[in-house]
Amino acid sequence: MWRRLVEPMGLLFGQMAQEAIRQGVALPLQNSTAAFTTVLLIEGNTATGPMSVAAVPHGWLPVLQRLVSPVPDAGLPAGPLVMGILNTTPDSFSCAGQHYNAGHAIQAAEQMAHDGAGVLDIGGESTRPGAAVVSPQQEWERVGPVLEGLRQSLPGVPLSVDTRNSLVMERALAAGAGVINDVSALGHDPAALPLLAGQSCGVVLMHMRGTPQTMEAHTQYADVACDVVRELGLRVEAAVAAGIARERLMVDPGFGFAKTQEQNVILLRRVLLLANLGCRVVFALSRKRMIGALTGVADPAGRDSGTVAASLMALPFGNPVLRVHNVASMVQGVRVWQGALGE
Repeated sequence: MWRRLVEPMGLLFGQMAQEAIRQGVALPLQNSTAAFTTVLLIEGNTATGPMSVAAVPHGWLPVLQRLVSPVPDAGLPAGPLVMGILNTTPDSFSCAGQHYNAGHAIQAAEQMAHDGAGVLDIGGESTRPGAAVVSPQQEWERVGPVLEGLRQSLPGVPLSVDTRNSLVMERALAAGAGVINDVSALGHDPAALPLLAGQSCGVVLMHMRGTPQTMEAHTQYADVACDVVRELGLRVEAAVAAGIARERLMVDPGFGFAKTQEQNVILLRRVLLLANLGCRVVFALSRKRMIGALTGVADPAGRDSGTVAASLMALPFGNPVLRVHNVASMVQGVRVWQGALGE
């Protein structure tokens, strides 16, 4: 079903978008106050257009409907949501060891919540290129104390656990996690799909080819933006077929995972193609190498301004989840966007 994709273009915002919709020259984009006036129709490797939304052939209307229909919130608060990153690993690319101690991690999480994080994402395995493999038990020993501590100190903040291992997933859900964020899109551990089918949590499916150790050898794409959407679509269908309700699913295009710097930029430029999947979108660009390449900033900790600028590309979706290290700066960026557009 993913052979046909529609790429929205010609965005309008705020009052102008609403007037264009009323006049029949634009369509609303999912959950947002944005609208699109033109589209590119993509079938296989052939693109037709751009053309006005009024000129779309009748046979393409079911595909077009995916871009218009509001998407579920997947169990998280509605609207643009900032997700604070809490890496409890000694070898994170950005903040190696900073939150390795459970007490320090909990303090950092409490500050993120104070700064406006709507959800916190706790990870115990580094997935940077070439990262060392840890056992699920080691991963849980890093994540478990932080998760359990946060359930006590921040009972009102949803917690996500970044893991590809079913043992960690099961224990995290039992300890109060509300979201499972899997960089392998539930493809790494065969037990993950049936486990999550019996739960009610939100699930993030991220695009990646290979593993963190091998992904840099899997960067051959015919069209990186279309291929990522289609491959993610297959993982969405696999999750639904296994019994995970589509309403629980979120999708992450996986910036930096099995993609070159040039491919990351193309994917960012054409990210609205993800609307074809009908799922809430997670944007995880924080401090990544592509930000460094675009800004010339070598130190990952100095890339927060670039992170905000790139992450705002997701705001037209209306309810994106923006996964970042610096929550305060991202919250400011979202508020400026909303204020400028009168949202």
